[in-house]
Amino acid sequence: MPEVPDRLEGTIAACRICRDCPAGGPERRLPHEPRPVAWLSRSARVLIAGQAPGLRVHETGIPFNDRSGDRLRDWMGVDRDRFYDRERFAILPMGFCFPGYDARGSDLPPRRECAPQWRERAMASMPQIELVLAIGMYAQAWHMGEASRKTLTETVRNWRTAFFANQAPRILPLPHPSWRNTAWLRRNPWFEDEVLPELKAAVRLYGG
Repeated sequence: MPEVPDRLEGTIAACRICRDCPAGGPERRLPHEPRPVAWLSRSARVLIAGQAPGLRVHETGIPFNDRSGDRLRDWMGVDRDRFYDRERFAILPMGFCFPGYDARGSDLPPRRECAPQWRERAMASMPQIELVLAIGMYAQAWHMGEASRKTLTETVRNWRTAFFANQAPRILPLPHPSWRNTAWLRRNPWFEDEVLPELKAAVRLYGG
């Protein structure tokens, strides 16, 4: 029997594996107190599969509660109230805790402990999901498997292959909505012209 999303979410919230038993040994221990951020749902048909919480999300416990979230909501064509309606959207990043910063001040990749420990259980608890918005290469690799390409640009450019495949749930690969990707968006105007209309239409269909 699949686990109940509410109960599993509570179990995830109590997880401290990246602090107490980190992948790669004690030196890879998360340097701050973990605060897993994952919103599961019994009814949502759309899953937003992100990378990992940023610092502001870590501080507030609210996913995409930052400028990246503002851009993502604009892409999806929804306001904050609709976005945070857990009957419409589930939010499950690849890494549940803020991973910290690298030497250049950029967010580190999602923690390696989360997906092996939790992702299959979380997905099994939400069999009603019909659309996955796979944001970034880590989510695309997990949800798309061999359909993901060597680079994010290739994967997103070939979005039709995944989106129109005869599979459930449908998957739509997206770049991360971080404002650091503004240059990427300028170099790839086809994303706004081709992908965003399909994204908005899919969100209206499955998240309506």
